[in-house]
Amino acid sequence: TGVATFDAEYCEQHAEALPGDFVLLAVSDDGCGMSREVMAKLFEPFFTTKGVGKGTGLGLATVYGIVRQNQGFINVYSEPGQGTTFRIYLPAIAREETQAADPEGTSLDVRGSETVLLVEDEQAILEMTATMLRMNGYTVLAAHTPEQALELARTHAGRIDLLITDVVMPGMNGKDLSERLAALRPPFKCLFMSGYTADAIAHHGVLEKGVQFIHKPFSQKGLLGKVRQTLDARQA
Repeated sequence: TGVATFDAEYCEQHAEALPGDFVLLAVSDDGCGMSREVMAKLFEPFFTTKGVGKGTGLGLATVYGIVRQNQGFINVYSEPGQGTTFRIYLPAIAREETQAADPEGTSLDVRGSETVLLVEDEQAILEMTATMLRMNGYTVLAAHTPEQALELARTHAGRIDLLITDVVMPGMNGKDLSERLAALRPPFKCLFMSGYTADAIAHHGVLEKGVQFIHKPFSQKGLLGKVRQTLDARQA
């Protein structure tokens, strides 16, 4: 992570860039890299280079949607055989700005100090969502797989106040994970998230009355509001 500032002159030479101050989140791998043809389709929904049953092609499209909803942009650097780096830029907002935007104090205070267990199999979404939460006071335990989430739940010494989990993941869905975790930890709140349509995830039981759910892509404001709503809701 880091910070970056872009001026109008830079943006004229780089069509994807936006002027202003940004928080930088970089995600890299040392895999096989991508050709120009693949990179041209990278953020198209349902485009994937993975085999049948190993990927939906929604992950990077969702990342792109979240970044754009938050007035950010993405740079991708990749060459065949050289791995790939995603540089995600999100607008930097001073705390004074957020307070000035609501001088009457009428909006919901979306910051918090609770501990969140975040589970998301798309690495870029995991890191971006964790960054949004940490920047607003939350302690985040980030897990890339349901199995990693279970291990964190077993080994974390403190309390876990909220589980935020993707619904559709390899090996175990979010609803099953929440039930497994409930057997390991004292009662905690749960917020499900997914980029799939309501029809596609209805059978997972996450759209039932009383279940908290947020659709991807989401803005930081939308995420923080939903997190606060879930944490502050009375336990049924």
